[in-house]
Amino acid sequence: MSYEFITIHTEADKVGVITLNRPKQLNALNAGLMVELGQALKDFDANEAIGCMVITGSEKAFAAGADIGAMATYSFADVYKNDYITRDWETIRSIRKPVIAAVSGFALGGGCELAMMCDFIIAADNAKFGQPEIKLGIIPGAGGTQRLPRAVGKSKAMDLALTGRMMDATEAERAGLVSRVVPLDKLMEETLGAALMICGYSQIAAMAAKESVNRAFEGTLADGVMFERRLFHALFATADQKEGMDAFVNKRPADFKHQ
Repeated sequence: MSYEFITIHTEADKVGVITLNRPKQLNALNAGLMVELGQALKDFDANEAIGCMVITGSEKAFAAGADIGAMATYSFADVYKNDYITRDWETIRSIRKPVIAAVSGFALGGGCELAMMCDFIIAADNAKFGQPEIKLGIIPGAGGTQRLPRAVGKSKAMDLALTGRMMDATEAERAGLVSRVVPLDKLMEETLGAALMICGYSQIAAMAAKESVNRAFEGTLADGVMFERRLFHALFATADQKEGMDAFVNKRPADFKHQ
């Protein structure tokens, strides 16, 4: 499939890389881009050879927000009835394999929200995050008021949502929004290194780990622990569990078959 707003390629036939590609608009997220992104993610997710996905942008901008020019004239009826703006944004939540955001430059508004939908964020040292929708007379509309507090806490999330200020990579790591900060020229090297490491493990275990961690944000601790325990038990029915533990006991590298 050919794409207009993204480019895709694979690394080592194991990692699916999706690059947002609207450079003149600083990768502003329009409806077409989000449809293409969702389709690419689903295609990689269905590809048995792919164990992890990476979403990235340019050095200047991961994504500077949603496409304000496209939505400026919308009415309430437009955005509520047809859900033009965020209709296709939640596709990423259905992706079962790990998805890493490699963020450099601006990740603002919808760009910050997209990064937060990924399983974790690796940021270049020039990255800047923010939810500046308040400056436009609106609020975040793709999970910003929900995922940001879960990542950084109420006070920091309120600060960003109410002042519209940007948070640099150092502050974002300190607040817990990003997992690590690396030099700009090492961003893809570090991200692909993490992705390939994940691909070296059992896909089944990686998918279960992702599902279980996400469950921590969707219910009580007791429910989450029970969910985790059942997935832990279930993994003992896989060939990869037998291989992994036998390799450990016999001090040899594991050869996972994702079964």
